Amino acid sequence: MSTSPLKAETGAKPRPDWSNPWHLLAFGLGSGGVPKAPGTAGTLAAIPFYLILSSFSATAYLLVLLLMFIFGVWLCGKVSEDLGVHDHGGIVWDEWVGFLITMVWAPHGWFWVLIGFLLFRLFDIWKPWPIGYLDQHLSGGLGIMLDDVLAGVYSLVLLQILVHILD
Repeated sequence: MSTSPLKAETGAKPRPDWSNPWHLLAFGLGSGGVPKAPGTAGTLAAIPFYLILSSFSATAYLLVLLLMFIFGVWLCGKVSEDLGVHDHGGIVWDEWVGFLITMVWAPHGWFWVLIGFLLFRLFDIWKPWPIGYLDQHLSGGLGIMLDDVLAGVYSLVLLQILVHILD
């Protein structure tokens, strides 16, 4: 179940074991394995899942989201431990959950998907207080998940304000 060890001589991060289903899920079905901007790639890969979930009732959507968060705390912690790197950049399950939070009550349509995507990436990269603080001070799976959950909440609030202004 272990992966390639960290190569100290090259400074390379350990790579996931793509045959391990936990690694595959944590890396967003492989989207987090891209060499540049894995968080952005992971968020893009969450869009088809959002499009499926958007047809669910609000209650079902929120239930799936809650289960993904709870599972994600364990999953991200486990894969992080397997790789020996806290919050490996390729672990994007947290981006999936954060983006899905952003889109909870979003109107249908590609315009809103794009706005939600841009808002979530903005807050995930910028990390305004307390997101940045939590990112630096919480460890384990909860630490990996919580900063993206808060970025999703910030994005959700701003998206809903935009919906009310533009609608």
